[in-house]
Amino acid sequence: MRLAVVLVEPAGPLNVGSVARLCANFAVDELRLVAPRCDHLGDEARLMAVHGEALLEQAQLFPNLEAALADCRRVVATSGRIEEEALPLNGPEEALSWLQGGTSAGAPAALVFGREDRGLSNGELLQAGRILRLDTSEAYASMNLSHAVAVCLHELRRCTRPKAEHQPEPCQREQLEAALADAEQLLLEVGFLYPHTAQARMGKVRALLQRAEIRDEEVALLRGMVRQLRWASQRDCP
Repeated sequence: MRLAVVLVEPAGPLNVGSVARLCANFAVDELRLVAPRCDHLGDEARLMAVHGEALLEQAQLFPNLEAALADCRRVVATSGRIEEEALPLNGPEEALSWLQGGTSAGAPAALVFGREDRGLSNGELLQAGRILRLDTSEAYASMNLSHAVAVCLHELRRCTRPKAEHQPEPCQREQLEAALADAEQLLLEVGFLYPHTAQARMGKVRALLQRAEIRDEEVALLRGMVRQLRWASQRDCP
């Protein structure tokens, strides 16, 4: 499995450097940073990276989480508060076993971690196929970013792959987001959605499709339906 660890808006260079070291410890292929709020190549980050400095230097930068996940099929996001309509929470074994269950060699799997101060937003969590919550104390549930990464990567190493040899692969995130954008535009045009409620209602659609683990051919079918409906809605009535 090709794995990318994704940090969303990390603010602490010591944390970023520590995560790079952990990526080296656990043979993670890629480190991806979404709009980092610190100098990930500064002295503090390098000090903590130690033998993971190469991963730090090769870290890819992205403007938002959608861009960072565009080529991924299986995505697990960690922690965070979610709405009732979002994906259910999973423990490490269930979420990480699912992450390992892919059969597509080309597309990376992604393990996503949120901001040190406020985690991931509901919209960001809805970009994941599974949401992982560590079994921390209810009295103090928040963990240091690099500590959370360490626990998750250790649990990932311990997980065994599902017995099924061939599991249907979810579509790439880029394809799903494009299909959702097409559908949202059409639904706005025909009056099913309104600008002030579109984000919330499309969030429910996104959660539905994530739970279904929609595949490439199904996304193509959805986009074809949207295009045909747009064409039909724009025809001149007799």
